[in-house]
Amino acid sequence: QVHLVESGGGLVQAGGSLRLSCAASEDTFSKYTMGWFRQAPGKEREFVGAIAWSGDTFYADSVQGRFTIARDNAKNTVYLQMSVLKPEDTAVYYCAAPSPYSFSTKPNDYHYWGQGTQVTVSS
Repeated sequence: QVHLVESGGGLVQAGGSLRLSCAASEDTFSKYTMGWFRQAPGKEREFVGAIAWSGDTFYADSVQGRFTIARDNAKNTVYLQMSVLKPEDTAVYYCAAPSPYSFSTKPNDYHYWGQGTQVTVSS
């Protein structure tokens, strides 16, 4: 069982930056792809990006070039650096993990989820 805890959300003006963190309880953290998802009110949960166990990253088109995902395996932590934020980035952001050594952009393939952290971008 992997326990995930996000932090770093808040209120920021459009054009600003914010960094989210996700700490994992699992000592085998390095075996997992770590994904970031978001859900805005009235909308489905959507893929934001992910970093594989190999360090390879993949981003949704909507955030490509503005968001960066990094991981620190020594700290069992993954980060989502968000820049040039837009009001449409407003959502609850979740980190999640699928089975070890697997990669997916689909929420249903992820078994472990954090509680989420609110990001609000004002115009």
